[in-house]
Amino acid sequence: MAGSTYGNLFSITTWGESHGPAIGVVIDGCPAGLPLTEDDVQQFLNRRKPGQSKYTTARSEADKALLLSGVFEGVTTGTPISLIVHNQDQRSRDYQKIKYCYRPGHADYTFDAKYGIRDYRGGGRTSGRETIGRVAAGAVASKLLQRLGIRVMAYTKAIGSITIPETEYDYGCINDNPLYMPNNEYAKKAADCLEKCVKNQDSMGGIIECVIDGMPAGIGEPVFHKLDAALSKALMSIGAVKGVEIGDGFQAACAAGSKNNDGFYMEKGKVCKRSNHSGGTLGGLSDGSQIVLRAAVKPTPSISQDQETVNVYGEDTPITITGRHDPVIVPRAVVVVESMAAITIADLLMTNMSARVEYLERIYG
Repeated sequence: MAGSTYGNLFSITTWGESHGPAIGVVIDGCPAGLPLTEDDVQQFLNRRKPGQSKYTTARSEADKALLLSGVFEGVTTGTPISLIVHNQDQRSRDYQKIKYCYRPGHADYTFDAKYGIRDYRGGGRTSGRETIGRVAAGAVASKLLQRLGIRVMAYTKAIGSITIPETEYDYGCINDNPLYMPNNEYAKKAADCLEKCVKNQDSMGGIIECVIDGMPAGIGEPVFHKLDAALSKALMSIGAVKGVEIGDGFQAACAAGSKNNDGFYMEKGKVCKRSNHSGGTLGGLSDGSQIVLRAAVKPTPSISQDQETVNVYGEDTPITITGRHDPVIVPRAVVVVESMAAITIADLLMTNMSARVEYLERIYG
């Protein structure tokens, strides 16, 4: 299947299906000498695994990561890192009734149109479980970035209409509530809305915000692999994401240039900005300030309400979806957004090493 590999120098290839025996990832290009354990990866996977709260699917999966290659005596060897997670709680029978129907909001119809065959059991490669490989790779990328003083952090900014203003952020409580929101009071309001949504057999979407601190200026590859373009592609590759913003995003269209421009000033010999409407990028390159991006996540398409669809025979038919599904995708997708951002930054940092002769001279001169 084309399209399962992402990245140039730090690259990942994910594999496996939702109801197959296992899901995994092969990471190529990770430098040798990086301390790495299965526990490092598990901490990331625990943030996306099912069954964390009543707002996630009841599917019972430990999502236990096993390192198969690329690590020896606790450090990376520079060879491909292979990680596997075995599926343990598949219930393919839940999908028998809709085997011949196209679920609204899913990729059933489009996969049939492209391949002429599809794995109807939970969506196969289009299932949210595909992101296990991304998150495992994100754990490795994040550990590499930490060595360079770069931190990537994502959290839930909004669930439905409940949006946290930036002035109300408390990053210290992100892990204190099941929605991964940086404000416990807003998390409670969002939970109340979700309760009503579940009673109505419906689902909700939301917004995930991601910030990247410690980035040096000048990272990105104009003109077709700009930093903001690469990050946008990374986030848009996540199944439920329908839009990406960098900095002020669409609000910039409503602003005057005098308000949207970020003024520069010098502080201790360093170029700084008085504001950050650009979200940390200029001309497709990092400008040294905090990178801010947001992903709009659609509501879970699997809902229990009766819906209209068609079947593989071209007939109109009603459909009722049963099984175990998240009423909101956003909380479990937070770490997926964080992981894809980390993978993208790691790859671009490596690419940037060949941007100047003096960079090569530092190593080989």
